[in-house]
Amino acid sequence: MKDEPVLVTGAAGFIGFHTASKLLQAGRSVVGIDNLNDYYDVQLKKDRLQELDNFQNFTFVKDDIADKNAMESMWNKHGPFKEVVHLAAQAGVRYSLENPYSYITSNCMGHLTIMEMCRHTKGFKHLVYASSSSVYGGNEKLPYSTKDSVDQPVSLYAATKRADELMSHTYSHLFNMPQTGLRFFTVYGPWGRPDMALFIFTKAILEGKPLPVFNHGQMRRDFTYIDDIVDGVLGALQNPPSKDGDEVPCRVLNIGNSKSEDLMDFISLIEDVLGKKASFDFKDMQPGDVKETYADVAETSELTGFTPKTSISEGIPRFIAWYKDYYKVA
Repeated sequence: MKDEPVLVTGAAGFIGFHTASKLLQAGRSVVGIDNLNDYYDVQLKKDRLQELDNFQNFTFVKDDIADKNAMESMWNKHGPFKEVVHLAAQAGVRYSLENPYSYITSNCMGHLTIMEMCRHTKGFKHLVYASSSSVYGGNEKLPYSTKDSVDQPVSLYAATKRADELMSHTYSHLFNMPQTGLRFFTVYGPWGRPDMALFIFTKAILEGKPLPVFNHGQMRRDFTYIDDIVDGVLGALQNPPSKDGDEVPCRVLNIGNSKSEDLMDFISLIEDVLGKKASFDFKDMQPGDVKETYADVAETSELTGFTPKTSISEGIPRFIAWYKDYYKVA
């Protein structure tokens, strides 16, 4: 198995980079694909790739997963791939209000293209793909369970992720193709995305600028450290669903810290680590946003052995140490 390459889409992205790195450290051969779009700082993506290039068993391909011809060419040249970790997507809830077309192209067409490649691969084993906690929309029942209804998304981003889940179920039903969708809950950690809360807050405090805080701080999030996320991804990859009777070999699982944290407590921890107080720019709730997230991971633990280990009091200092080193902040 170690000689078979794993395809990681979105390899220059936050979760993709860390997942590829963990696979490479385990001795797996990894082919990473990314289109290096400019949704956020491209240099950060290139620097992640430079870290991955230190591994001899890593190959990078710059292509767009929504480009069917490019994907077929890449698959034929570097594959075929019997295991795929599909993490490429147009991310961000708020940006989907500004550029909706990119979400349909990347998240829906891209997902379809990946599934088409997989279903035509003889002996295909498992497609693990990124969904999102945002599919739960305005659900008020907590913690969020995969048994809950997710038919009322409150953002286009969430709608595309739910669409991916439905398409995956259809492909698994039609082609007996093992698939696992992972609903990630607010991921943070070193090499994180600049559009995420911890990155934004750290940068603003260090620069003496006010923090944009939505819903006047009345928010709670299930903040999940990147190492725990990757453990969940790889645990899922190693435990594909199987066709059992009439059961379709397709499932969705929550990957979260299984603890909902108050946003203002989260900010206080950042202040403590930085040794600097924040000023605030309190704002109303953004369209498409939700007040609270909280993951039920019991099923995930049972099926994959996943157990979140990292508290925010451990994870925040690790991110800030990376941030200061990367941006040369004293």
